[in-house]
Amino acid sequence: MQHLVSCYKTWFNLKQHLTKSARYTLGEEIDGLFIAVLKLIFLARYTPQEQKLLILQKANTNFDLLKFFLMILWETKSIETKHYALLSEQLATIGRMLGGWLKKTATEAAH
Repeated sequence: MQHLVSCYKTWFNLKQHLTKSARYTLGEEIDGLFIAVLKLIFLARYTPQEQKLLILQKANTNFDLLKFFLMILWETKSIETKHYALLSEQLATIGRMLGGWLKKTATEAAH
């Protein structure tokens, strides 16, 4: 959760420097996905084990969408490569953690 909050803070600061058109299109979409993932991860921490898998799957889907829209933002040259690289590195770490949690939860649910 701390890594995700830190990454969101990085994004929040970068979002302020996007062009107006990028900020109110892809920027808002990415921001909404960040917030959705934060909410879902928070909920998953306090959800009973038998309901946790579904929440983590939703978080993972939103997380993948977030990375996809961030890539589009970079491909349209709306964000500098160094900023995209910084966010991508943070997101890769978060993705590994989320994937591990998802795998562990799925294994526990199967038993």
